[in-house]
Amino acid sequence: MVIRQILAIAGAVVAVPYILRQVRKPTRWVGRFFVWTMNQSHSALTDWGLAHVEIAKDATILDVGCGGGRTIQKLAQAASAGRVVGVDYAVGSVEGSRATNATAIRAGRVEIRQASVSQLPFAESTFDLVTAVETHYYWPDLPGDVREILRVTKPGGALVVIAEAYKGTRMDLVQRPAMALLRAKLMSAEEHRRWFQDAGLVQVQVFEEKGHGWICVTGKKAPDPGRE
Repeated sequence: MVIRQILAIAGAVVAVPYILRQVRKPTRWVGRFFVWTMNQSHSALTDWGLAHVEIAKDATILDVGCGGGRTIQKLAQAASAGRVVGVDYAVGSVEGSRATNATAIRAGRVEIRQASVSQLPFAESTFDLVTAVETHYYWPDLPGDVREILRVTKPGGALVVIAEAYKGTRMDLVQRPAMALLRAKLMSAEEHRRWFQDAGLVQVQVFEEKGHGWICVTGKKAPDPGRE
């Protein structure tokens, strides 16, 4: 019995850090399972968050931290005459997202690339809308990374960040230690607002769904002053 208990503890010591790494950065094989669960668990959250932003039929959209690709699928349906690009720094997420969106990729309407939010491989003023669902917790440099997003956003274009964890909800007692284990940043609603405003975003709005503990933050890149 003692030996079994020791083995169980040892297994947990090994397994927990591995699982946490997979949540942060899914790999090619085991990570595909985590990518699939993300697609299932984040769908309702994504629908709620995207309802707070206007998506034009011909929009060019970037999804940062695209995970399993379900958000890209939703965006491609909304922007039926547009184009959607997804980026993720994890190879497991990239492969999972490509599998989810295989038909749209073949049609030339969707592209998935491996890249970091800190160094996006796109020209300035490329996208009408940038989305980030359940990912900004893990960004290495929140102020710098949102500025990099704004670099590739068109003047007047929008950024929306959607998440199911933030400080100040009834789930704080559970979420704070869990996020600490994941080495993830947990901000309050007001901290989210200041984050956007300090980066230069305008028309910043913060939406909360307190029953679920969801948050959605939207803002726009300031229009080009040289244009009317």
